[in-house]
Amino acid sequence: MAQEADFVVVGAGTAGCVLAGRLSEDPSLSVCLVEAGKHDNNWRIQVPLGFAFTVPTRQFNWAFESVPQPGLNGRRIYQPRGKTLGGSSSINAMMYIRGHRCDYDHWAALGNTGWRYDDLLPLFRKSENNADLDDAYHGNSGPLHVSYLRSPAPFFQLCIDAARQQGLPLNHDFNGAQQDGIGYTQVMQINGERCSAAKAFITPNLVRSNLRVETGAHSTRILFDGKRAVGVEYRQGGQLRQIRARREVILAAGALQSPQLLQLSGIGDAATLRRYGIAVVHDLPGVGCNLQDHLDINLNYRANHPDLIGTEPASALALLRGILPYRRERRGIWTSNFAEVNCFFRSDPALPAPDLQIEISRGITNDHGRKKVFVRGFCVIVTVLRPKSVGSVSLASADPMAPPKIDPNFLSHPDDSTLFIKGIRMARRIIASPLLDQYRGQELYTGHAQSDEEIRAVLRQRADTNYHPVGTCKMGIDPMAVVDPQLRVYGVAGLRVVDASIMPTLIGGNTCAPSIMIGEKAAQLIREQG
Repeated sequence: MAQEADFVVVGAGTAGCVLAGRLSEDPSLSVCLVEAGKHDNNWRIQVPLGFAFTVPTRQFNWAFESVPQPGLNGRRIYQPRGKTLGGSSSINAMMYIRGHRCDYDHWAALGNTGWRYDDLLPLFRKSENNADLDDAYHGNSGPLHVSYLRSPAPFFQLCIDAARQQGLPLNHDFNGAQQDGIGYTQVMQINGERCSAAKAFITPNLVRSNLRVETGAHSTRILFDGKRAVGVEYRQGGQLRQIRARREVILAAGALQSPQLLQLSGIGDAATLRRYGIAVVHDLPGVGCNLQDHLDINLNYRANHPDLIGTEPASALALLRGILPYRRERRGIWTSNFAEVNCFFRSDPALPAPDLQIEISRGITNDHGRKKVFVRGFCVIVTVLRPKSVGSVSLASADPMAPPKIDPNFLSHPDDSTLFIKGIRMARRIIASPLLDQYRGQELYTGHAQSDEEIRAVLRQRADTNYHPVGTCKMGIDPMAVVDPQLRVYGVAGLRVVDASIMPTLIGGNTCAPSIMIGEKAAQLIREQG
């Protein structure tokens, strides 16, 4: 294929894979997908439990860090992001959670016509091939395989029963009529293997002559002819290359790198760009603003139960014993996504939707798995779903190979820590159930924090990201919006952004499924516009 294509998609992450796969369904269109990372044909990606080896390391991972966070005692917060085909959908915990209806209706109320929940539900269904649910909320013929875990750990049924003792309802489907309640997590897997966006939308379609995938290709700038995007420059194998776009350049590099590439290419706050010696193509001050992310706190418990995972000898033996059943049948402990149970609830019954999430995970987690804990146990992860703290992504350098400057501004709004206190108290009430007495041990690291002020202090000391950055190329019609409701970048032609950065507000749940929907929505918009 020549060094040009109708559409050049920058970033083979979650939304980028969906978009490239869908656009290339039309044989009259040519698509080039440009990805900085490697191929995804590695067991650490395809085996579900393998993400325990990718998140803490630089393999398949950008492994960014934030700037020091004043609200977190000046700590730099680790920011893992997928660097491979599939992007973060290749290194995440595979949870398929869409968020709440009100999240999308709120986007539409902000002026984003076509983004109501009722507009988007058909797109969620179009992607999905659900092995266990068949109703008005789910699809059964899409490329993205979704199911309950094949080998759920019996320990988690005790946790579900304990939550029900606290009045939380059982919920078999967080993506159905109601989000409230506790239940088993649905995951993006097929036959006990990860089903990333790449595995669903790209790998089966590499035979298409109109789909070209360039890996190891780090995009350095968007090429412009006046104010029209006409291509992309990228560095690959030590050489600087270009590919021209006959119709559109589409950024799908994620909430941390799409704004960075816009700024490097001359789109952003003009005064800031000039300070870095970057020629201004269009003054767009909202680029990089509005960064929102889910902060969480991990409550780790010692526990003596054979289902749980640790780094002590008994757990290592269980993992070794699990290799054979996984190789033979794709079943057993290696199919786990760790966070096998989820819970959504409201801090106030009068709220229109749950504002807190609890995940219960199969092992102790300390510093994203980078610090080993030689005990067996489980982790209860408390997340504030719609935090009020807002940060930014900006340039740290005019060097396109340098990481962006990431400032989530965590806990800058006092309401966030107040809501965390409510979530932590609910989590502790669940875990204090007599059902768990024979297994539950000490609450590590955070157990000393009992009063409100002690909990606020431990949040500053130990709270961390739940890996859901969004919002930095906000969709909208206000002066700080970066893209319009058709995802076209304001002030220029031939350029869209298609990833989680376009979310005007953070949704009440995990962000992978919504990012897949954004890819589907963009493909629909492009088809409708001819």
